[in-house]
Amino acid sequence: MKKIVINQCYGGFGLSDLAIEKYAELAGIELEQHDEADTFSLMFGKYKFSSSDLSRCDENLIKVVEELGEDVNSELADLTVVEIPDDVEWGIYDYDGIEHVYDRNRVWGL
Repeated sequence: MKKIVINQCYGGFGLSDLAIEKYAELAGIELEQHDEADTFSLMFGKYKFSSSDLSRCDENLIKVVEELGEDVNSELADLTVVEIPDDVEWGIYDYDGIEHVYDRNRVWGL
């Protein structure tokens, strides 16, 4: 089975600062912080990191979501891992932040 991370609430996909730190540690990447006076730090957290650029089936992302539970979520997120068969060509459908995984004939995570 293939694991995929999706958001399950209105708002949108996003990681907490703690989750970003854990992901960076697992992925071996160095994080850059926003300047404390920078308005981006108030809106997007303290790191210059775009969680929306991550592959939703990234093994490190999945591990972070499974290990941190509720602590993985940014302010407007409720992330979960769904499993689908390996042979499915999948996509993520997003309605105002709530997501589900689909193929042509089936839907998971609703």
